[in-house]
Amino acid sequence: MNILFIHQNFPAQFRYLAPALQARGHNVAALTVESNQQQSAIRTYRYPMPLPEPDPQQARLGTSFTTMTDRAQRVALAAVQMRDTLGFAPDVIFGHGGWGETLFLREVWPKARLLVYAEFYYATEGLDVGFDPEFSAASLPARMAVIARQSHLALSMVQADAALAPTEWQADSFPPEFRAKITITHDGIDTDALRPAPSAQYRLPNGRWLSAGEEVLTYVARNIEPYRGAHVFFRALPDVLAARPDAQVVIVGGDGSSYSRGPAQGSWRDMFLREVAGRLDLSRVHFLGRVPYRDFATIMQISRAHAYLTVPFVLSWSVLEAMSLGALVVASRTGPVEEVITDGQNGLLVDFFDIEGWSETLISALATPERYRPLRAAARKTIVENYDLKRICLPRLLRFVEEG
Repeated sequence: MNILFIHQNFPAQFRYLAPALQARGHNVAALTVESNQQQSAIRTYRYPMPLPEPDPQQARLGTSFTTMTDRAQRVALAAVQMRDTLGFAPDVIFGHGGWGETLFLREVWPKARLLVYAEFYYATEGLDVGFDPEFSAASLPARMAVIARQSHLALSMVQADAALAPTEWQADSFPPEFRAKITITHDGIDTDALRPAPSAQYRLPNGRWLSAGEEVLTYVARNIEPYRGAHVFFRALPDVLAARPDAQVVIVGGDGSSYSRGPAQGSWRDMFLREVAGRLDLSRVHFLGRVPYRDFATIMQISRAHAYLTVPFVLSWSVLEAMSLGALVVASRTGPVEEVITDGQNGLLVDFFDIEGWSETLISALATPERYRPLRAAARKTIVENYDLKRICLPRLLRFVEEG
């Protein structure tokens, strides 16, 4: 078959699936935005992103929809070029619904089967919006903005022949009328590559080596921000370091904003550090920024306790990868996490807002590693038995694309 993947950050969720389909003899291509510099073995075409961004003063609640349809228009024009100039006619189109890229493709290739990656459907209550009142209001204007933001997601699902979600919780974020279209299969975790390593070592930027077995507390997010509970983690840290004088803290993540709105000034990291200034031993807190994937894996292998927090939102790949690498995950008791982690069985859960509970649980995890060794083994077992790339997820994904 001719198969076209569309994602503004390709390969993203298709990093394993697209090459696997190509290896099976399909003619696979990808279409992504021109600013995406990621390399792939898949033949990749690029579309220009329209500038400037829509003016919120003019577009008002339609700002998001205007952005998405502008992008969809560029994708459609690029698709016309692929059709008319290259003669490309996909049998299957598989695109992410989150950025509007699939909206007009039926008008270009009406006979193609259209598949949509259904990652998340925003809601006015019960999910991320209003969950943490400190950073997210549930006011009428905020709720109206959420409904307006649903528009392109709903349109993409209406047009889709079928959709894919990585977890049950994420699939259930979609309305019942769309839920019936959704197949649930995770992108997959390469458990053969991501394994515990008792002899692992990691060299910090200051030259110090940290080894598996040492008292290392880790936190990982794409960006250090409220959506991933950075404020809760920072507020718990002073008591943790006071109680554990040998502990070292390794924090991975950028200073931008992936999901949360940016602070009024500076970065969220600076804002949260100011809040605990004078109570935190910064000589034992190591900010690494964003690191190469192999470094992330090593950091998880040396971690004695790994803190993962999220509001009710998309579950991070990193928490499943951490479990595969044998980390003891101390996570927030929120919906997306509870689908994977059961408290006291394959990890530890703490109420998202319970600062004292976070401090006490992290102190216990650092102080008594032998007590929690069975949870680390159970965490890896969970991933191997439910999210393994080669034996479970990839075969299901291939069937989803090839068989419909």
